[in-house]
Parts: sequence; structure tokens; C-alpha cells
Amino acid sequence: MPKKEKERDHKDDVILLEKLGKRIKELRIDKGYTNYEHFAYDSGISRTQYGKYEVGDNLKFLTLIKILRTMNVSLDEFFADGFGDLPK
Repeated sequence: MPKKEKERDHKDDVILLEKLGKRIKELRIDKGYTNYEHFAYDSGISRTQYGKYEVGDNLKFLTLIKILRTMNVSLDEFFADGFGDLPK
């Protein structure tokens, strides 16, 4: 793969992770958790690591599931907003 394509793919990945983090934060606040540390505690995730997820750090799929279970949000609901136009 040419270097320019790799750079573009990396930028697209960063954008997607930032969107993912923004969506997690938005839902957390909607669920009444104004403090991410309290949510992290209730989810059983370290507050430091959870804080990284909200700003776009990569996370495992099962961690996302754990977060969504705590929020009582389905995968369909989570991905319904803001993920319709994924980069190709």
C-alpha cells in the first residue's frame, strides 16, 4: 500500500475513534452521568482508561459492549447516530 494511502487510512481511523468517543460521552451525559469518573466506576472500567475512550483512544469491542450495557443502550442505538457515512 502506498504511503499516501496509509496516511489517509490512519487519518480516517483517528476520525472514527474520535466519533466513537464523542458518541460514548454524549450517551453518558444523556444517561445522567455528568462525571465520567462515576460512570467508569459503575462500569467497572478504570477511570483513566475510560477517560481515554471518550477522547478517541482505541477500545476493544467487548469494552464497548460493557459500556453500552451500563448505559442500557443497544448496538443499533449506539451506531444509529453519526456512523452512517464511514470512510471507504
